[in-house]
Amino acid sequence: MTNTDSDNSREWAAEAYALLKKRQEEQKKEEQKKEEQKKEEQKKEEQKKEEQKKEEQKKEEQKKDLIDSVSKENIPGLSKTVVEPELGEFDDNFTWSAMVLAAQGKKINQISLDEIDWLTKLRRGLEETRKGFVTELLDKLGDDPLTPESLDDLETLLIRADVGIGTTDKVISALRTKLNEEVLGGEAGIKFLKKELKLIIDKPILNSGTDLLVPKKGKLNVWLLVGVNGVGKTTTLGKLAYLSSSSNYKTLIAAADTFRAAAVEQLKVWGERSNVDVISNQSKNADPAAVVFDAINSAKKRNVELLLVDTAGRLQTKNNLMDELAKIKKIIDKKVPDAIIESLLVLDASQGQNGLKQAKSFAKSANLSGAIITKLDGTSRGGVSLAVSEEVNLPIRFIAAGEGIKDLRPFNSYEFVEAMLADK
Repeated sequence: MTNTDSDNSREWAAEAYALLKKRQEEQKKEEQKKEEQKKEEQKKEEQKKEEQKKEEQKKEEQKKDLIDSVSKENIPGLSKTVVEPELGEFDDNFTWSAMVLAAQGKKINQISLDEIDWLTKLRRGLEETRKGFVTELLDKLGDDPLTPESLDDLETLLIRADVGIGTTDKVISALRTKLNEEVLGGEAGIKFLKKELKLIIDKPILNSGTDLLVPKKGKLNVWLLVGVNGVGKTTTLGKLAYLSSSSNYKTLIAAADTFRAAAVEQLKVWGERSNVDVISNQSKNADPAAVVFDAINSAKKRNVELLLVDTAGRLQTKNNLMDELAKIKKIIDKKVPDAIIESLLVLDASQGQNGLKQAKSFAKSANLSGAIITKLDGTSRGGVSLAVSEEVNLPIRFIAAGEGIKDLRPFNSYEFVEAMLADK
């Protein structure tokens, strides 16, 4: 990017920042007005109820029970209130985020604070991956042209970032071919690298015939979330429920992970935050397929568009786990043969190559249609997303870069690669 381009981009970002700031100030004034009205109403209400001591005691007890219930869940970062993003300083993070949106055709008046907040989190989340990858690569390259030796360094860095052997070989081969055709400087090399990585990630998405995974209107969509325990499967389902509900889809949750005691209670808290009902069975080791059966009946009665199913992460053996998934799918096929079923594998990015092995194992047995990458924030192994795309041929559908309810978004390859290879 030339100095002139950089100046223009920063000026464009500054205009976007000013517009968002104006919006936020107007919103704060409106919220302050509503808060004052609310306080006035509360004051009148308190005056009316001053003598109703017994009722107040009852409410206090209910409040205490609610606090105890949430504390018992012990779910990190899970509060009852959805935290709205705040406009921070006009800094490099804001400028970079605005530039990424502009590069995708967004106009200034189309940029939302949610989008800026998400991109900032994604860039920060991939910082550890970037530190051991791009930063070191740029330090080695400087302004010098790429050489066979620098490609060797790049190969090492890609493998260290858990991009995978197969993916690394493909990228390095493409770069060697390019070097035979022309001289590439450091900046041009990074640009070419971005292009190659994006092609790798986009290939399985294009092969699937679906660029963006969304529920189909007018039909029941059933999304099964699969994966081993500890990858954030139940939490991811809760975030998906919020995303679906806030996108105006009629949504329902089936708590079919009946083998993990906390899973059902955890989902109920997520459901409450997302205004999404949860179908469950409180019996110990209840049959997951029976829960799905009940959930389908409820979904049909309510004209639900998206049924999210939390499945068991671990049974006695791998065969038992796959048999349980097959049983659930059989129920769905029998009850709603025209339903659109998606099996989404949840993977923890911080597990690196272990996560890749899980993807390969599930891909053979569970008829997967996509992957959701979680815990990208704070790991140096974000490159595993590329390995999942190249070596498992699995389209990435959603990614998570934080513990908040809004910190899961539909996957965008351009934004991901830009965040992963953002310079210093």
